[in-house]
Amino acid sequence: MALEQEFHSIDVTSSTSTVAIEGVDTQNLPKLPPAGKSQTQWQQVSQFLEQFPDNLNRFWQAYQLPLIAVVVVLAATVTLRVAIAILNAINDLPLLEPTLELIGIVYSTWFVLRYLLQASTRQELWAEIRALTAQVLGD
Repeated sequence: MALEQEFHSIDVTSSTSTVAIEGVDTQNLPKLPPAGKSQTQWQQVSQFLEQFPDNLNRFWQAYQLPLIAVVVVLAATVTLRVAIAILNAINDLPLLEPTLELIGIVYSTWFVLRYLLQASTRQELWAEIRALTAQVLGD
């Protein structure tokens, strides 16, 4: 019981056109563009690079305020993380953390005694704050 299979050789070098499978509608199948009209990949890259400054300028004009907001938020986040890392590094030094805490307690005590206990010194502090804000804001 030997099964016999027929093998037919196909001549790929012939210039005759091939026939589609019978019963298949070839009119609705997608077709590739003609070979002469396609752009090479280098031409597409070159065209993209030529249009890139114009596209970037249009993108900047359309989204200027949101981009600035994103950059400010990112810069603030990076700055805050760097400041926290520096403070943690300083706090890891022996005897520096308690010394800085003592300095903060002494200064806070002096500030309360100097400016906040008496009404006249509170008015003096308020006048200094108003003068400073006028100087900074240019009022």
